[in-house]
Amino acid sequence: MNANARTMARRFARRFADLLDPALVTTLGALMLVGLATLYSAASDQPSHFTGQLRNFAFAGALMLGTAAIPPRLLLRAAVPVYAVGLLALLGVLVAGVSVNGARRWLDLGFTRFQPAEIMKLGVPLVLAWYFQKRAESLRTADFLVAFALVLVPVGLIARQPDLGTALLVLAAGFYVIFFAGLPWRWLAAMTAAALAALPLVWMFLHDYQRNRVLTLLDPSSDPLGKGFHTLQSMIAIGSGGMFGKGWMQGTQAHLEFIPERTTDFIFAVYSEEFGLIGNLVLLALFSMLVARALSIAQHAATPFGRLLAGSIAMILFTYAFVNMGMVSGILPVVGVPLPLISYGGTALTTIGIACGMLMAIQRHRPLVQS
Repeated sequence: MNANARTMARRFARRFADLLDPALVTTLGALMLVGLATLYSAASDQPSHFTGQLRNFAFAGALMLGTAAIPPRLLLRAAVPVYAVGLLALLGVLVAGVSVNGARRWLDLGFTRFQPAEIMKLGVPLVLAWYFQKRAESLRTADFLVAFALVLVPVGLIARQPDLGTALLVLAAGFYVIFFAGLPWRWLAAMTAAALAALPLVWMFLHDYQRNRVLTLLDPSSDPLGKGFHTLQSMIAIGSGGMFGKGWMQGTQAHLEFIPERTTDFIFAVYSEEFGLIGNLVLLALFSMLVARALSIAQHAATPFGRLLAGSIAMILFTYAFVNMGMVSGILPVVGVPLPLISYGGTALTTIGIACGMLMAIQRHRPLVQS
């Protein structure tokens, strides 16, 4: 290799490294290794899952790097188009969506299917961060009402599919932006009271399977071989792990196929059985580091847009992990939320990859924006 080639290689490596946030990448890398190790054990009879997850990580990583190279001002400009495309796609699901297991959530493009609700997990925070950036100098009560409308329209369309789990995640993502934008505490108190008062009405409109999930949460032993099977088996696996776990590849609940969906929604039960309480504390520490780094990026962002978007992404990551661990542990209803970077699947990894790329873009361009 001649001197010019070496110089170009060093410049390329330097530019590539500049895209990355070391603390964020280190934490993501550790979680990815934990996820691959757990999946290798959980899918020991399905080796294609492991190789497929490697491809998913590679694709998500490429998206993360591509997004990290986008200046925040371009993300700001893309906010409204992304939200509009997502909203139109959700309307398209109502008209010509593909039904799977009684739920109409997918659009068939001929060469592939995709779930438009996934777009709104990032589209809603993007458009709200854009909106509050525009209104930062003259924020009024009406602005919060408009913001809630921007959230509730896609949430209503997603809930209608029905996909209550994703609807709640999109609602949470939007609420975080509104809260960080300065939502008055009296509004928060009034909304909490109204939500509690509306619970009986909400119960009336829930589908039977959604009601069963809540009832199963309250007493999973009422139907141990039916609706309560998922929750009971995952709780048994978590408890049997004890302090130090049974060891990697030694989990009996998983390898004897007592844990359903053990590579996706319930992979935390596999991890808990094999690595025990100590392993769970390590995993909680890694997720805490990930959320803390995202909040730090939000705190030091140079614009309201960057601050609100990064803060929302931080809390979305927290919500994903909290809801998944909660439902597997039996303290929350089963709503089909994967554990970030641990569960098998490309859709959630794609969203996480883009979200982490946005965090890196906000962090990387902060000095340039400030100057």
